[in-house]
Amino acid sequence: MVTDAAASSPSSPAPSSFRLAYVPGVTPAKWVRIWEERLPGIPLALVPVPAAEAPGLLREGSADAGFVRLPVDRTYFSAIPLWTETTVVVVPKDHLVTAADEVTLDELADEIVLHPLDDVLGWERPPGRPAFERPATTGDAVELVAAGIGVLVVPQSLARLHHRKDLTYRPVTDAPQSQVALAWPEEATTDMVEDFIGIVRGRTVNSTRGRTKTTEDKPARKAVAQQSRSAPHKKAAPRRGSPKGGGPKGGGGRRGKPRRRS
Repeated sequence: MVTDAAASSPSSPAPSSFRLAYVPGVTPAKWVRIWEERLPGIPLALVPVPAAEAPGLLREGSADAGFVRLPVDRTYFSAIPLWTETTVVVVPKDHLVTAADEVTLDELADEIVLHPLDDVLGWERPPGRPAFERPATTGDAVELVAAGIGVLVVPQSLARLHHRKDLTYRPVTDAPQSQVALAWPEEATTDMVEDFIGIVRGRTVNSTRGRTKTTEDKPARKAVAQQSRSAPHKKAAPRRGSPKGGGPKGGGGRRGKPRRRS
């Protein structure tokens, strides 16, 4: 069973549930589906969280693990990098940028490039000309693009998340990129976290590295080992044609007398 913890208190799921945080642009559906198939008795609660707030939510224990955007504090968190996103520029469908398959940052130099407060690309210096005011969110910035105020450079997943029929996007070849990872507090690596790590890494149910299989198979392996030790060992039958008394192969148990040469 999957529950959405967005409208409830972070501590509302029962202790036996697994709470999974995820940032905008990440769709955890496929991993959730595998969790439900393998661990139907353990509810999974989804906790949507803004990218900037994800590390704090994990630190305070409001989620057991989460899909976050790197970097995170690796002295506190364990993290498994999963994929790096293509960076795109979001523009109106009639914008000149749409004439090309991809663009560079230099080609955006004369554009007003919106830089929302929840930006995840970590620019040293944003490209283009700055807007009069920074939008509060990426969603607000997309609305401004649709109004013809400027363009927006974001990871492709966020462009898809805020898709509009009057907008499109093109890859930006030399822009910073955002990397998504599964992260959790290193000191809180529970059995359920290990189970979810196995799912994300693509381990099968029969994988020897999966916690669930290892735990369930211990009694079976022990029983097989005990049966093997208690079973009587049969003596190997002599190979056909081999001597019983250790003589040369094919010579039987007695040696013939040597013939004299005439």
